[in-house]
Amino acid sequence: MSALARICVARIGAAHGVRGEVRLWPFTEDPLAVVDYGPLSTKDGTRRFEVARARIAKDHLVAALKGIATREEAERLNGLELYIDRDRLPETGEGEYYHADLIGLRALDAAGAAIGQVVAIHNFGAGDIIEIAPPQGPTLLLPFTDPVVPTVDIAGGFVVIEIPGEIDGEEPP
Repeated sequence: MSALARICVARIGAAHGVRGEVRLWPFTEDPLAVVDYGPLSTKDGTRRFEVARARIAKDHLVAALKGIATREEAERLNGLELYIDRDRLPETGEGEYYHADLIGLRALDAAGAAIGQVVAIHNFGAGDIIEIAPPQGPTLLLPFTDPVVPTVDIAGGFVVIEIPGEIDGEEPP
């Protein structure tokens, strides 16, 4: 992974109140971690923002960004994604992965035959889902669990996928 890789850690939502605060949707395990990363920038790096303070709301943060003092200024930021350099993130533990490190990996079956490529990791509230795009046909949405994805080899550039029998067309036992 290149040291220049950029990782999206949050998205700015609607303005909150009249003093320039914004709703901030963090994509980090610890929502308040975005405060500790220092300056955040747009994907192209042309705009930089620093979180002056943040507090947890229902499923997002309410944040004050340095230099943003009015509701009108905050409204103009709605929808901006905020990034940091990949090398500013902490190292992952055993069995933990950053989504950005998984996207683009080859998906292989247990025999080493190509299934497709990892195109996304989703979480709709019931656990992570790995999305695999095969060379032809619709994408596969599979549970990102140890039985379905027994091997993740970031350095080798692949994941091993054990497609559950219910999906593969076999009758469950």
